[in-house]
Amino acid sequence: MTDTPAPAPAAEFWEARYRDTGHVWSGRPNELLVREADGLAPGTALDLGCGEGADAVWLASRGWRVTGVDISATALERAAGHAAEAGVGDRVAWERHELGPSFPEGSFDLVSAHYLQSPVALDQRAVLGAAARAVAAGGTLLVVMHAGWPSWQTEPPFDAVFPTLDGVLAELALPDGEWTVETRRTVRRPSVSPEGTEGFREDNVWRLRRA
Repeated sequence: MTDTPAPAPAAEFWEARYRDTGHVWSGRPNELLVREADGLAPGTALDLGCGEGADAVWLASRGWRVTGVDISATALERAAGHAAEAGVGDRVAWERHELGPSFPEGSFDLVSAHYLQSPVALDQRAVLGAAARAVAAGGTLLVVMHAGWPSWQTEPPFDAVFPTLDGVLAELALPDGEWTVETRRTVRRPSVSPEGTEGFREDNVWRLRRA
């Protein structure tokens, strides 16, 4: 596990989020990762914002060699424990980065960025640009973002600008002829509030293949 120095406000926010609660996430991989990556040939993968490691563990269990990256040391400790329990600890390396100020080195056959949306400072455009540059020739960039608040969220907890399908592609400004857009769509999925109100949430999904 590789540490980066000097906690910043974003690092403090996310570390407190994990440290001051029990497990934050379900421990199951994101369903859109499973849907989009299940048919890909295993190789090397980079999981950006890996949290407690469910996506990285799922990829490793299917033969990928994974680098899982998060800003929170507590999240990475839990992720490493999850990987060890699943018997894939030797297939995942964990690195702590505040994406933007630092970024993992190397190139990867799959770069996965799920829900890189934050109530504290995050240069999303710069991070996604770095993610695209980290994709190896013939590799895949998979990006999933919330397209809006859940249907039951009547009072959003903070101001947010949600990315559009065309907006993210425009911001990436990928070179013509170098990339193929394989998936570009909005997916609606069930969502239940903490109080049990049933509703839905929409996510935008982009899967791009590098030539």
